[in-house]
Amino acid sequence: MKKLLLTSSALAALALAVPQFAAAETLVIGTDVDAGTLDSRLTRDTTASRVSDLIYAGLVHLTPGLEPVPDLAASWESPDPTTIIFTLRDGLTFSDGSPLTADDVVFTFETLTNPDFGSPSRALYAPIAAIEAVDPVTVKFTLSAPYAPLLSYLDTGIVPKALVEAGQDLALNPVGAGPMKLVNWSRGSEITLTANENYWAGAPAVTDVTLKVIGDNSARAQAFEAGDLDVIQSPLSPQDIRRLAADDRFGNAIMASLGVTYLNFNTTKPALSDPRMRQAFAMLIDQATIVDAIYEGADEIASSIILPSSWAYSDTIQQPTFDMEGAIALFNELGWSDTNGDGYLDKDGAPLEITLSTHSEDPNRVQTVEFLQAMFEQAGVKVTAQISDWPSFSTNYVQQGQHDIALLGWLNIVDPDRLLYAQLTTGGPTNWGGYSNPEVDALLQAGRETLDQAGRTEAYQAAATILAEELPYYIVSDQGYQMFYAKDLPVTPEVSPRGTLRGLLGIPE
Repeated sequence: MKKLLLTSSALAALALAVPQFAAAETLVIGTDVDAGTLDSRLTRDTTASRVSDLIYAGLVHLTPGLEPVPDLAASWESPDPTTIIFTLRDGLTFSDGSPLTADDVVFTFETLTNPDFGSPSRALYAPIAAIEAVDPVTVKFTLSAPYAPLLSYLDTGIVPKALVEAGQDLALNPVGAGPMKLVNWSRGSEITLTANENYWAGAPAVTDVTLKVIGDNSARAQAFEAGDLDVIQSPLSPQDIRRLAADDRFGNAIMASLGVTYLNFNTTKPALSDPRMRQAFAMLIDQATIVDAIYEGADEIASSIILPSSWAYSDTIQQPTFDMEGAIALFNELGWSDTNGDGYLDKDGAPLEITLSTHSEDPNRVQTVEFLQAMFEQAGVKVTAQISDWPSFSTNYVQQGQHDIALLGWLNIVDPDRLLYAQLTTGGPTNWGGYSNPEVDALLQAGRETLDQAGRTEAYQAAATILAEELPYYIVSDQGYQMFYAKDLPVTPEVSPRGTLRGLLGIPE
């Protein structure tokens, strides 16, 4: 029997080396969008995820180096490839003082894996065949097959079974076992948290946190410079990043993130159902101009769907690059030509029309869509640019499969599986573009079930090679991550490329 016992003491070496300054009790953080929910099982946006990470605690916590370390679980063991047994810490409670036991862990994952519950992260836990409370502090997971990335996903927040069954709506009134608890949520304005004295590691050094929603990136940066905010982080406008990085009044952390900016092709739409059509559109994407001129070097040009920082990355896998003439030639080959002499491509009397969409809160994405509109028009494509607020764009449009080509981002890519399985397997819960390829399905399943990294690498590289040709996604850029903070923070920040906030509270990330 292989036993793994981890402690958080090793995390000190991961701390970002910045000076220590005088303590203050309240931390005010600027964020770009409001949370959609505060139920840890239902989060879809970055604000919801970051706030949930403070209100709730998982069995494990991920360090900035993506190492799973104990949180609610004191230790775990894996007697065979399809069994993991967790031992909880003694005396755990939720923020309201009620006990947290193995029954709460079982309830959390049973709801997460229930298709009727509708969790957007359900696919991450699909290999859990059974979960059992052996006793109040012991939880046994039985898997349907070996599942390599599971530990990386077990930081999801454990919820109180008794409260949920009594009718409490955690989406609006969350109760967790994390370092903070909710005080007030003014929708569209701010979320106020205070320290949870019942957290197993003790109340954090920062006693109060307020997240202020300021949708405009530059307005958020200006509020930070004016002293109205203590911390801001990505997304930020390039000109603000440069200015703030050069200002020695502020501390900063600038690094590669675990995110991508990408175009989601809706493969169910007639104009985009043929991979060759998606290839032609991909050849109209001038990544260099987008990354260098619009994002001004804050991101990096992407070459495939696997992050360069990943152990599965290969520079031999290359998606199409910018080639206007090649794109037009491919459109012509596929039967689209300017038969009317009006500068637009048509076929069988119908023009080639596409809608490009994104959300209004990120001016860089808006500018990118406007730039792509101009490039597509140069090639003879009639383009409509559709810009709407984040809730309308994400929930009511893209997630309903209404888009043609949507500019989006994925964050928290702690494992290749996180960007690939739910998004690009047939019928996956976040496969909003309707992509389906049985060979890719099999490779992504193998990437989950193969336990050795070499075998996983082989599977993911084979899948990425197909995806670079069939292009349900076109990865525009590998995102950078930036955090700026006041130099009088109460603790030395520990900064994670995931963008999580625990490292600002005096709790090891």
